[in-house]
Amino acid sequence: MTAPAPAVRVGGRPPGAAAPPRRRRRHLGVYLLLVPALVPIAVGLGYPLVRQLVLSFQEYGLRQQFGQPARWVGLANYAELLGDPYVWAVIGRSVAFCLVNAAVTMVLGVALAVLMARVGAAARMALQVSMLLAWGTPVLASLTVWQWLFDSQYGVVNWLLADVLGATDMRFHSWIVEPLSFYFVATVIVVWMSVPFVVFSVYAGLLQVPTETMEAAQLDGASARQRFWGITVPMIRPVLSVVLLLQIIWDLKVFTQIYVLQRAGAPTRDTNLLGTLIYSYAREFSMAGALATVVLVVTLALTGFYVRRMLKEDEL
Repeated sequence: MTAPAPAVRVGGRPPGAAAPPRRRRRHLGVYLLLVPALVPIAVGLGYPLVRQLVLSFQEYGLRQQFGQPARWVGLANYAELLGDPYVWAVIGRSVAFCLVNAAVTMVLGVALAVLMARVGAAARMALQVSMLLAWGTPVLASLTVWQWLFDSQYGVVNWLLADVLGATDMRFHSWIVEPLSFYFVATVIVVWMSVPFVVFSVYAGLLQVPTETMEAAQLDGASARQRFWGITVPMIRPVLSVVLLLQIIWDLKVFTQIYVLQRAGAPTRDTNLLGTLIYSYAREFSMAGALATVVLVVTLALTGFYVRRMLKEDEL
């Protein structure tokens, strides 16, 4: 009869034995080092979220700001919001605006990133500087320039369309009065401000693609399109997924661009998105909190979907 093999020691101790107290204290110390960073985050994010959730279940307005007790109404605010056809119209409008902007931003950003990776040093530097200037310009300053460009009387866009291209009916066209042209202007502004982030993120991912793999595929007869879709895109897919998720979240909550354009003379009711609709409940904090909670749930659902996909890809 063969004698059983002796148990193999792992790390100087028998298998199944508990870690020594010193090692457990070391692991505990690592987690304790995270406390100084986690506490401000929990206070800075946790309290506003809890406060917003509590307000959404109360009747809280200007009177409560001056000391009158808030009345608990449960899900009444959510029922009123979700029963309003206008709220659903704004939600659908916001989702459509978000998807269009995210798609256009990703297409232009990836195209410019590929262009930046293939041009010479001088052209690449010019692209990088222009992207940084567009990204670093304050939002309100950029909006002032764009409002001047699309101004109905003195705007450069109307001048080009009327005097250069011959579209005389566009000479005094107001771009922000009609909802369709309003969203076109808003899309141009939002995409222009978002593209630089996509360009730099995707360009950084392109730099990680091994040149040896691309050269081997080229020697095997793969065309430039085949190398891009068959090698480059799969390798930078995690970067594309993260950037696309962030764009969807940001475009779903866009506020400043829409609000400033509305203040310039656009019809508010016909151009409201979720961000401006929440802001419009200035005197009804509970309704604003309920709608903000709905947006938060949608955002968390998108984030959870992405996290599950990433975990599945890591398991493969």
